Amino acid sequence: MQRMWMMRAGREGRLLDEFLTRGLVAIGWPRIGDPTGVATEAALLDLFRLHYAEWTETQCAVAAGQVYRFVHEFRTGDQVVLYDSAERLYRIGRIAGMPRWAPGDEEMSCTRAVEWTESLARDSLSPDSRTILTAYQALFLLPDYSCIEIESRLAGRSPPEATPLGAFDPYLALEERAHERLKDRLLRLSWTDMQELVAALLRALGYRTTVSPLGPDRGKDVVASPDGLGLESPRIVAEVKHRPGFAIGAADIRSFIGGRRRDERGLFVSTGGFTKDAVYEAERADMPLRLMTLDDLARAVTAHYDRFDVEGRLLLPLSRIYWVP
Repeated sequence: MQRMWMMRAGREGRLLDEFLTRGLVAIGWPRIGDPTGVATEAALLDLFRLHYAEWTETQCAVAAGQVYRFVHEFRTGDQVVLYDSAERLYRIGRIAGMPRWAPGDEEMSCTRAVEWTESLARDSLSPDSRTILTAYQALFLLPDYSCIEIESRLAGRSPPEATPLGAFDPYLALEERAHERLKDRLLRLSWTDMQELVAALLRALGYRTTVSPLGPDRGKDVVASPDGLGLESPRIVAEVKHRPGFAIGAADIRSFIGGRRRDERGLFVSTGGFTKDAVYEAERADMPLRLMTLDDLARAVTAHYDRFDVEGRLLLPLSRIYWVP
């Protein structure tokens, strides 16, 4: 069985496309200089203490451990896993080279070549493995039972019974786990409930809303405005497409824009995401238009849930957790 590493593609995965396009994985912290010639974790820790003096001892120790693993414990042929939150896929590749120093890049100062070969749906994995894959660390070695399950799913086989989750590292990222569980819950909403949830979000932002009845709506599922009648500005028109696994294309965006007035603002929510051409169409629109993916929707709900009204909370009951770091 090949060793398998889970890695974060920058904060909230924003370096994912660059990792996949350029065929690599990378870490930052350029102030310590070239880490490829530093032989021990203790020596790396000394460098972090010196060059990141504003950090705590714990921050320095965590970063030094990650650099040491990336430089010395990664092996050519090991597998590496990234999470694509927009597509809810795990991108899997094989490490194909030794670490290389790339000075001048704040977030990608040390890289390793990767041959990206596979993708695996998050929902195909067991709850235990999904929890493991949202652990706190930015770079860590996956336990054997998660590796076996991933390899079995990629081969089209049912995995053997998993090892209990409690055997793994207890320091899991509650925030990331909660975010992914919220997305799981959102996907289980019906189309009408999803439409009502978007309306509840807009009300939490201070607008009054009107939800279109079932039937042809000419590209407007929700209309939001200060007065609730759509007479006062700003008037926001929202289209909601609840089709998991189906990305909205450019034609849908053009149709939506074509039905809008110049003084309107547009919100297009798609739980299946958007194609690159759709994003391009939205960027060149002659009206303010926001595209919102499942990931965006989950973050917006989390950010504004305190102001949700009773109708919104009944659609999506959430509980606040206070965590002592």
